[in-house]
Amino acid sequence: MKRAAQRGFGAIAAIVVLVVLAVFAAAIVRIGSSAHADTAQSVLSAKASQAAAAGIEWGLYQAFKGSWTACAGTSQTLDLSASTGMHVTVNCNSTTFNEGESAPGTPRVVRMYTLDAIACNGTTSCPDNTAATSPTYVERRRQVQASDS
Repeated sequence: MKRAAQRGFGAIAAIVVLVVLAVFAAAIVRIGSSAHADTAQSVLSAKASQAAAAGIEWGLYQAFKGSWTACAGTSQTLDLSASTGMHVTVNCNSTTFNEGESAPGTPRVVRMYTLDAIACNGTTSCPDNTAATSPTYVERRRQVQASDS
């Protein structure tokens, strides 16, 4: 009695190997694109953080040397989209306090400034509630308090 020769086992093994390699390649592509998206988001976050810091510096200048010397609810949006793709909204509030005396009987008045800068990659001003639903939206906030004494 003669046995029939088995054929086709090599073809099945080749198909299995090809499927495993295709799954492996798809996983590498997915991990690579995820890493690329994470890197892009990190760059946007760094830009927003630096833009918020620049907004604070600008606001401090306006409060001490510029036009906001008595800022009371003052707000300004800076358009940095040409260079960084960011907008920065800077808010300024101030309060005066009597602290000691500058001369006998004359109170020393000190002004305390609170500056708040919000930077985002929205369309016009920050925070941008309509753009916040986008997965590429980034927003960073910085706040500082300073006095003129």
